[in-house]
Amino acid sequence: MTVKQLSMPELVSGCVELGIPGVGLWREPVAEFGLEATAKLVRDAGLAVTTLCRGGFFTAIDPAERAAALADNRKAIDEAATLGTDTLVLVSGGLPQGSKDLHGARERIADALSELGPYAASNGVRLAIEPLHPMFASDRCVVSTLSQALDIAERFPADQVGVTVDTYHIWWDDTAPAAIARAGAGGRIHTFQLADWIIPLPQGVLTGRGQIGDGAIDMREWKGYVEAAGYTGPIEVELFNDELWAGDGHALLSQTARRFVEHAA
Repeated sequence: MTVKQLSMPELVSGCVELGIPGVGLWREPVAEFGLEATAKLVRDAGLAVTTLCRGGFFTAIDPAERAAALADNRKAIDEAATLGTDTLVLVSGGLPQGSKDLHGARERIADALSELGPYAASNGVRLAIEPLHPMFASDRCVVSTLSQALDIAERFPADQVGVTVDTYHIWWDDTAPAAIARAGAGGRIHTFQLADWIIPLPQGVLTGRGQIGDGAIDMREWKGYVEAAGYTGPIEVELFNDELWAGDGHALLSQTARRFVEHAA
């Protein structure tokens, strides 16, 4: 998603050229290029698929909507398995229209995971709950802190459900370092993502993720927390930024690799 202006073949060749060993994929561009074609393209290039994004959106109350969400998540798990990644990232969903019941929405997430966790594990896939910044709680994700994500994840085996640690969403939370340690102790850090917090936020806020090094977050500090917690897996950079997307994708990919070395390696 960081370089969504690139086609799938351009993304893969750019990663190979820059020595980037793995890529996190989103379902929409995978579907556009073709699931089997993407799996073959990445495999033939020698790249690992670090994660697939996204599943989730479990908070609907209407039975038909909930059944549709579960079916879509089973499909996402199948896609992850085909792509060869062991991690499906979950954005859990916001409040249903007219609801103010945060607790009930979070319980519906747990209900969905009780069905999906065993299915994912049987396909060699782990589910990674991603807490999103509280500004997204109403419309996108009622799980706002790493501790809240762990409270849900810890109801299930670690090989079924864990968490995503994303600097953009948790950097403000002074309880997050302890939650990272807790997640590490339980083997539940399933992926680690970097994006910077820049101001002013754009009007749409969703596309306000800054290039690493351009904002307020100390990337090495957060990398230190996850490493101290025992995490040794891939580190992803995940940017949503209209200004960056409007530019040259190859230049952005190269800049992102350089910034990672400068600020996080």
